[in-house]
Amino acid sequence: MEVKGDLDVRYLVDKKGNKTDVVLTLEEYEELIEDIHDLSVALERQNDKRMSLRELEERLKEDGLL
Repeated sequence: MEVKGDLDVRYLVDKKGNKTDVVLTLEEYEELIEDIHDLSVALERQNDKRMSLRELEERLKEDGLL
């Protein structure tokens, strides 16, 4: 499997040339972890009740946040 995108991916290989590990910069690793977390949250919330922008604005006004 090849990684697509702007990642600077480097592989470690065994004596036979088989890829065994992947090396990422710390920044790329942290971005991937954040993306995975965001996807997890989106999946957990996929069945939540949705509201319109107008409803959200009204709620925020009622709570004194807008």
